Amino acid sequence: MDSASSRRTHTTPQRKNPSMCQHQPACPTADSADREAARLVAHHPEQGWSLLCNGVLLFEDTGELLPDGQVIAPRRPLGPAQVMTAA
Repeated sequence: MDSASSRRTHTTPQRKNPSMCQHQPACPTADSADREAARLVAHHPEQGWSLLCNGVLLFEDTGELLPDGQVIAPRRPLGPAQVMTAA
């Protein structure tokens, strides 16, 4: 029978995957302001998401999930009540 020590779960530090981008010039990184300009790797409109070659998941509501787990909230357009017109 196995001893308790042989059934322990070993954890490893989180690995940072290198960018999937092999393009020249390279696509923007996931932490750059223009990250959404990276090329599509996978596109699933029926599920509402796309994967970019820099590892960013884009959602159809304009939200994003970055490779490091950071969530970028969706950008909502201003409704007519919030828009001000010039005098």
